[in-house]
Amino acid sequence: MKYLTKEWYEMCQRTGLHFGMRVHRGTNELDEALFLRLYKRKEKAHVNVEREIYNIDPRSMLKHDGTVLVHADQFFSEEAVAEEDQMIYHMPPEQRAHIEKLIAEHDVRPPFDEKKCKEEYKETMEWIVQSQKERLPQNIVEQIADIRVFTLGYCTREILLQLKKQSAENTREMDRVSKEYREAILAQDISDEIRSRVQFHDCTVTELLTGEEAVIRFDTSGGFTNMNKLTLIAPEIIRQEGEIVGSYWLYQELYQIDNGYELHVLFYGEDMPELIVRCEDILAEEE
Repeated sequence: MKYLTKEWYEMCQRTGLHFGMRVHRGTNELDEALFLRLYKRKEKAHVNVEREIYNIDPRSMLKHDGTVLVHADQFFSEEAVAEEDQMIYHMPPEQRAHIEKLIAEHDVRPPFDEKKCKEEYKETMEWIVQSQKERLPQNIVEQIADIRVFTLGYCTREILLQLKKQSAENTREMDRVSKEYREAILAQDISDEIRSRVQFHDCTVTELLTGEEAVIRFDTSGGFTNMNKLTLIAPEIIRQEGEIVGSYWLYQELYQIDNGYELHVLFYGEDMPELIVRCEDILAEEE
């Protein structure tokens, strides 16, 4: 990748370091009592939300069946809507059957497991603590008295100001690189049709075969395309790093070369795999 590199992607994740943070007195020193008090508060709120979600009755989804619908312009007008302009929504049988299955499962579900919910919350918080240590600049981490309290969303005013400053700097750099990338890509004499053949954002790579052709197959359920097979004709692998199969296609850069194209792809997965391939042609299809 020339522009949308691993480093650029990681910087994009650091443009909102201050989001959700609040200044709290006492966070300038290690205070176990403060941590426990704040933790219990957050834990209680989490448990309440999870219990509310757990107890949602799927019968509420049936209320839309038989709903009278009208066009938006008629709905907002003060005139009476004629009967012939009204539409009745009838739920498809398969959707109703699915909801009825959910209702049956809901009626025999066990009581909400508060203990398990608290255990899962604890595990999540421990993971976030480690993630924060890796995400934040080291000089800021060293100033935080208790990273656990920080993870709960509380810090000193000084730390918050530094986070805002760092986020702003990262945003400016992210935008600068994005602008250079757009200019470089637009300068390529590549048709929109060819560009559309490498749009696999958020698709999972299920297979990668190389030979006289390089073939990549995808699970597109998480993506924005039905095309699930990419074929690169007469490929020359310039770089292949990391475990691509099982990773998500994040970003691509496509350049024109003398005898075809040079495709750069950054994937989301362990160590952020990367692939650079030169080829004579690009084909995309739905198998």
